[in-house]
Amino acid sequence: MAKVRIGVVGLGNMGTLHVQYLIKGEVEGAVLAAVSDPRPERLAWAESELGNDVLRFTDTTEMFSSGAIDGVLICTPHYSHPEQAIEAFKHGLHVLIEKPAGVYTAQVREMNEAAAASDRVFGIMYNQRTNPLYAKLRDLISSGELGEIRRTNWIITSWYRSQSYYDSGGWRATWAGEGGGVLINQDPHQLDLWQWTTGLMPTRMRAFCSFGKHRNIEVENDVTAYVEYENGATGLFVTSTFETPGTNRFEISGDRGKIVVEDDKLTFWRLRVPESEFNSNFTGGFGQPECWKCDVPVHGGGSQHLGITRDWTQAILNGTPLLAPGEEGIKGLSLSNAMLLSTWTDDWVQFPLNEDLFYSKLQEQIAKSNTNKVAGEYQTLNAKGTH
Repeated sequence: MAKVRIGVVGLGNMGTLHVQYLIKGEVEGAVLAAVSDPRPERLAWAESELGNDVLRFTDTTEMFSSGAIDGVLICTPHYSHPEQAIEAFKHGLHVLIEKPAGVYTAQVREMNEAAAASDRVFGIMYNQRTNPLYAKLRDLISSGELGEIRRTNWIITSWYRSQSYYDSGGWRATWAGEGGGVLINQDPHQLDLWQWTTGLMPTRMRAFCSFGKHRNIEVENDVTAYVEYENGATGLFVTSTFETPGTNRFEISGDRGKIVVEDDKLTFWRLRVPESEFNSNFTGGFGQPECWKCDVPVHGGGSQHLGITRDWTQAILNGTPLLAPGEEGIKGLSLSNAMLLSTWTDDWVQFPLNEDLFYSKLQEQIAKSNTNKVAGEYQTLNAKGTH
């Protein structure tokens, strides 16, 4: 294969972003070969902006079976990601999906199984993994510089959304349309980075979600979740969409100090000796280890979406390992599903997640959803499902 012929499914905001850098030839080894969208106005835009060399399809299946593409970049509503990925794998296509992986983990697990059976390259658009701040954080933790993790704390409330934002589309902030609120729409990157940088998934969680707090919406827009890890560490995740000014602070405490990512800076308060060693040897009563504040140099903002697409393309052409394997999308989704399930059941949630229970609880919310506001295409995608 000289070049990967890519088809983009969905010409909304994200699909349009991807086709623009692809048509400019900014991904070495890839060419934009086709686009698919059911809306005539978006295909008209594609004709005028992308030219006749890029094939246009109203039907996704027709594009998948056309023989004109080698891989697809799926940029459609949340519910449809697994369904369309599974179909693409059946047609022998490589797949790159936008985040989130899906809405519920049972659906995503089916997608992962289809990917494994297909032996195709499967990636997810976790573009924040290219951010050098989080790459350096992951390196410091995995290399042992921080020592054993004792606590994680992420406050991410810088997602301010007004009522007019939610009113701009009938599908927004509905269970039938988006399948959730801040956790599924704004936070997938943070939920991914939380476990990717630390290398930890919880053993259990207790969460409290508020639905439509200070806003006229159905879904969660204020969340506080507490987690426990196998090694005894604990964690806290706080997020909302109505606070302004908001905060974005990720703090990880370990045996050798504390690391904070905030304001595009990485600061390491490094202990001269590990706390466990100091505690074993110190006899002076009050006291604590000597600590050095280190501003860790981090340069650039990362290659973001373009970098993930380049990485996926090179994996197809050269077999290089993916920075963001699609199969890992289930991890962050498990965290968000657990937060909702804990709230709906008013109880602890153990990991692995009870996927059938979450699915049934989600269906209860969808049944009560204001589907009169939801565009027909979203209702259809939800009704089809894959569970």
